[in-house]
This record gives sequence, structure tokens and C-alpha cells, in this order.
Amino acid sequence: MIVEASRIPCTRGEGKLELTGQLGSVMRESATLAMSWIRSHATPLGLDGAEIITNHDIHLHFPAGAVNKDGPSAGVTITTALVSLFTDRLVRNDMAMTGEISLRGLVLPVGGVRDKVLAAHRAGLDTVILPDRNMKDLQDIPDKIKEKMEYIGVETLEEVLQAAFPGGFPLIMNDNCFKKLSKL
Repeated sequence: MIVEASRIPCTRGEGKLELTGQLGSVMRESATLAMSWIRSHATPLGLDGAEIITNHDIHLHFPAGAVNKDGPSAGVTITTALVSLFTDRLVRNDMAMTGEISLRGLVLPVGGVRDKVLAAHRAGLDTVILPDRNMKDLQDIPDKIKEKMEYIGVETLEEVLQAAFPGGFPLIMNDNCFKKLSKL
């Protein structure tokens, strides 16, 4: 699934989050969680947490409007798209990601990993970020596809951002994240 993010200046002092693209309530919750996590981690991300909302409306669009989209699996993708928007940094273009998020930034397991990995492969992507607890699901991927792709297991949104952005985010790097990612 593709996520497009746009920031629109507003003058009334109250930014709002607009979501479009045939979304269910769980996807809306994921977007709200992502915004809350980003605001609470604004300083380590190099952002002004109050300015993110106060001076801008945020519009997230999920193309392919004819297809209903719901479920928590896009939490890491929404968060990454918003961090990209707010920091003016591009996300790697060779990767897919999936994972539910918690308010504290934990990445929780999701269903349908096999189908998501196969879709990433069909789209020409060669790296997939997955919740650590879903790494066991890779056994369901055909070997000829599994061998062509790289899989990054993550437990936190900090790890997602480290993997998704070239150069990572040194300001949010903690010791556990550094040790884990240095093994990749």
C-alpha cells in the first residue's frame, strides 16, 4: 500500500489530520497513534512538536480508492511517511514495511505476512521491514523468493526509522537499537 503525505499551512492555529482513500476506523486510529508518537518524540527527531500540529493541516492519502483499507498493519508505514514529511527526508525506495504500532512506539505483529512479502516482491522491492514477532512467518515464503529479499525484524519505531531512512536517525538511536542494527 502506498501512503502519500502532504502538509498544508493553516492560519487558524489548529492543525487537523485529514485521511482519504476508503479507510476504516482502525486505519484512522493508526494515523492518530502515529501523530501522537511523532509529537512525543519530536525533539529526538529534530522537530518542534507543537509546530507540527499548530501551523499545518496534515493530509494522508491512501491511493486505490476503490479498495477498502482497514487494519492495523499500516501503522509503521504511516509513521514513516509522516516522519518523512516533517523532516523533509526521503524514505528508501527499495523497501516495503508492515507492522501495527502502540502509543509507546512498539511494533506489534500482524497477519498476512506471506501475502505482503509476495506483493512486495511483485512490486520489485527487495527489502521488507517486519515486526520481530513475525519473522517466524517467513517460513511460509517460497525459497526462491525468500532468498532474493532482505528482511529486517523490528521491535520499535526507532528501529523502523533507522532502517527506512538512509543514514537513519542518529538522535533517536539508543544502545539496544544500535546493537541490533549493527548486526545487519
